[in-house]
Amino acid sequence: MKIGFLGGSFDPVHFGHLIAAQDVLEQFHLDRLFLVPAAQAPLKPNDVQSTIEDRLTMLQAATEWDRRLEISDYELRKGGISYTVDSVRHFKAQYPQDELFWIIGGDQLPLLHRWKDISELVQLVEFIFLERPKHPVKPHVEIDGLRLHRCDGHLIEISSSQLRERVKNGLSLHYFCPQKVIAYIESRKLYR
Repeated sequence: MKIGFLGGSFDPVHFGHLIAAQDVLEQFHLDRLFLVPAAQAPLKPNDVQSTIEDRLTMLQAATEWDRRLEISDYELRKGGISYTVDSVRHFKAQYPQDELFWIIGGDQLPLLHRWKDISELVQLVEFIFLERPKHPVKPHVEIDGLRLHRCDGHLIEISSSQLRERVKNGLSLHYFCPQKVIAYIESRKLYR
């Protein structure tokens, strides 16, 4: 079985995340794809503003109808800084016979050599990076054992931090997020 994992803060989840997940599912014929919300991303210490419960609820609201996407709350339950290698060790123990793929944006390639325990990580998982069609691969440090696959996707220029700023400025989130996520943000008065 081929299993993909897409990590992120998802604060809030938006169509950029969901389209990326669909692109990878379709192009790599994955059997399962997990969205993995981080408790605390190591390279973005101030990126999360809403609670674990709020982020998980928004993610569930955005994907509850889509049986192709699953949510793993492993990193949220574990707490602390969410290093990918820790999560991959956990998933590898759960799925020892399966092919595991960690999905990243092409912008992470130049930083990949700095990830915690990268030498072990590349032995446990293959990486799929998302890039716009016909755009060159970003330069990156060679890592022994790295198995890297390109996914030409429909990358949309949306970021969660931009969306939080839009809410703060009283601007609409329509066409950026699923309607249920927008309704949840409004009901909980998040990001104000």
